[in-house]
Parts: sequence; structure tokens; C-alpha cells
Amino acid sequence: MLRALDSFIGGHGRRFVVRRFVRPAQRFAAIEASGGIVLLLGAIIALAWVNSPWEQSYHDLWETELALDLHLFEIHQHLGHAVNDGLMVLFFFVVGLEIKRELVSGELSSPRRAILPVAAALGGMLGPALIYTAFNAGTETAHGWGIPMATDIAFAVGVLTLLGKRVPPPLKVFLLALAVADDLGGIIVIAVFYTESLSLEALGWAAALLALMFILNRGGVRAIGVYFFLGVLFWAAMLKSGIHATIAGVILAMLTPSRPYYSDEDFDAAMDRLRTEYALARADGDHERMQQALAQMEDLASGMESPLDRLEHRLAPWTAYLIVPIFAIANAGVPVTGEMLRNAASSPVTLGVAFGLVFGKPIGIFLTSWLCVRLGLAQLPANTGFRQVLGAGMIAGIGFTVALFIAGLSFDDPSHLDEAKIGILAASLIAGVIGSLYLLLAAPSASHDTGLEAARARAAAGH
Repeated sequence: MLRALDSFIGGHGRRFVVRRFVRPAQRFAAIEASGGIVLLLGAIIALAWVNSPWEQSYHDLWETELALDLHLFEIHQHLGHAVNDGLMVLFFFVVGLEIKRELVSGELSSPRRAILPVAAALGGMLGPALIYTAFNAGTETAHGWGIPMATDIAFAVGVLTLLGKRVPPPLKVFLLALAVADDLGGIIVIAVFYTESLSLEALGWAAALLALMFILNRGGVRAIGVYFFLGVLFWAAMLKSGIHATIAGVILAMLTPSRPYYSDEDFDAAMDRLRTEYALARADGDHERMQQALAQMEDLASGMESPLDRLEHRLAPWTAYLIVPIFAIANAGVPVTGEMLRNAASSPVTLGVAFGLVFGKPIGIFLTSWLCVRLGLAQLPANTGFRQVLGAGMIAGIGFTVALFIAGLSFDDPSHLDEAKIGILAASLIAGVIGSLYLLLAAPSASHDTGLEAARARAAAGH
């Protein structure tokens, strides 16, 4: 493949593509895969802790009162809410960066490439929501329809990674793009349907801060400290506005520049000049000039990495290995007793969530993908048949982080929240095991799917 790239666009072009697009995607996927293991450990710790003799200490910790007074605004929250409303902003910021990267240069960058994962994501959201609604229509728990809509990127990518070569690489890219589109849909659902009241004054402050950051960005201001300070104020305004504060992370991510500060031509010219300056300073023995040239080279090199890539690389490990596991510990703690399990087995909340994730996800993803291909609107990924798409849909039923997040927004009643958590945990386990076994059995054959070939032929004839 690399030789083909070399012959097509030359060695410099290949290095540019690999540096700008391939390696960032590989690093992100690797972090998400390994982060899934840490996330699982966090869930296990929460379950073990809340079902131990030290259960009360678990609740006492996350109900600890926190207060923040910066004169401009005051915030009083429990530690558990601070994790969900504060730390998770960084998680959603990284998710927003990934969404923007996919929209700018990834699988969602053009209508032709985006239609299949976006349509599959929509089907994978609609199917679970309808199943949950069927179980809970007309009841006080109907508001939880958004819970089974989410796919957990960390777990889903982690499972496919563990399956190794048994899963075609294009299928992994498809699932990652689907999960990103799914996250975007989940963010919209949170912003639109899980906002109870709005403060116009706070929204006005948020809009003003957003406009200021945009102006600074267009004006070439690059100091991260300035944007961090304004970002904190923007988060506080969003928190006071009634729109969930984590949406602030996504909005800030969308403002993050996705292009380097310098073009290739400017970089080459400036680097040649600095190398000459360094060589002259070295010949003169001028150590200070040498250090100045090196510092400018370092600044020039850092400017060739876009702010989006730089922030994603720096923050993704923190969110994957620290923030999301802390979120799991704070939210996955469910007392598992005989009575709880009996109640959950007949609870419409548990059944709606579990059936929505285990059955609604794969059915919705498969049907919308099948329709798009049959209608000639899109093509399936290379070396991938409908069997593999169904398996990816099963894996997409692992809805952990965002599902738990939406569950916390849906229910104030602890019993309903615990029932939703039981459904999420059970369904995620079932979806992961069944999806893995299915994909192992449905490995692509030499002949591939005949329906796929026929659909591709029709699509080629139509376009």
C-alpha cells in the first residue's frame, strides 16, 4: 500500500498523509482500545465496592458537597455531579475533536463516504429508542428512551481489536465512524431532549464568550492559556444556562482549528532560513543565537501539527485512562441483590434498555445499511459483507459510558436509575460476548457475500 502511495503522490505526499491522517487515527484507536480495559476495571471496582461491607463509604464519597465561589459565579454540587458535569466535559471535548476530525478528513468528510455510517448510526439509535418506548410508553419512565441509543467507542473498538485479523480492517473503520456519528447524535439528544429549563441571561453570556473566542481565533491568537480561561467561563455559563455543561466541551472542540498554522511552503522556507541562521551562529560560536534558532525551529515544528491533533493527542490518554474510569466508578455502582435482580427482570426500564441495546442496535444498523446499499446510495466497506455489518451492529450494542450518562439525566428516582444501570451493564456484556462470537464465526470468506457483489455492481452501473 505504501509503495502505491509513493508512486501515486510521491514520498513527500505519502509522509504528509501518514503524518496528518493515518497515524493520528491509529493512535486514537489504540488509546480507545486499551482504555476499554481500564474502563472495565473501573466498573468492576464500582460494583465490588457498592456490594461490599464498605457500601456506605461509596455513597458518602460521591455525595460529598463541593463549593466553588469565583465571585463571577458560584457552584455547589456533590462530588458525583462534579464528575458528571465537570470532568466529563473533557471527555466530550475529546469526542468533539474526534467528530470534527472525521467531518474534516475522515469517513464523514464527504456525503458519499458518510452516508453509510451516518445512516447506520441513525438506525442504531432509532431501533433501541423504539424498543425502549414499546416497554415504557405511557409510564413515568418513558423519558429514558435515550439511554439505549449510545455506543461506547472504547469498548466497541477494544472488542474488535481483540478479535484481531478475524475482523477486516475496513469494518473497524466503519464501526469507528458509526460510533462517532452515534456520539454526535447522542450529544444532540442530550442538548435538545434532556434540557429542562433555560436561563436566557446565562445563554447570553455563553454566546458572548463564544463570539470572543471566535474573534481571537480568527485574529491569530494562539495562547492556550487564554482559551482555557475563556473555556472555563463558557463551561460555567453553560452550566447555569440549563443546557447540560458537557455540551460546552463539544462546542469548544468544534471551534478548535483543524489545520496547521503554517503551510508546507512556509514551513520549508522558514526552516531553510533557520538552518542557515543556526549554521552561521555555530560557526561564530554564538551560543545564544544558536538557542534562539533552535527555539524558533521548535515553534515552527509544533505549528505544523494542527491544534485539533495536538489537543487530541494530549487529552485522549487523560480521558481514556483517568476521567472515564473515574466516571465508571462514580456511576456503575449498583447494589446487586436477589430482590434487585428479581425486580430488574420484570422492570420495563431494565428490559427496555437491555432489549434496545442487544436487539435494537444490530437490527437498526443492519436494516439501514442494507437499504442504503440496495438503493445504490452507498457501498459496504471493502472485504466486508452484510454478515460482518450485522456483527458490528451487535458490538455497537455495548452502550456503557454515554448510556450511563444519559441514565443519570433521565431519572431522579434511585430505583429507576439502578434498574437502568442493570440493563446497561447486562446488555453491554451480552452484546460484547455474542457479537464477538458471531464475528469469529462470520469471518469473511474468499467469495464474500454474493448480495454485496450484486449491490456493488448495481451501484457502479447507476453512478
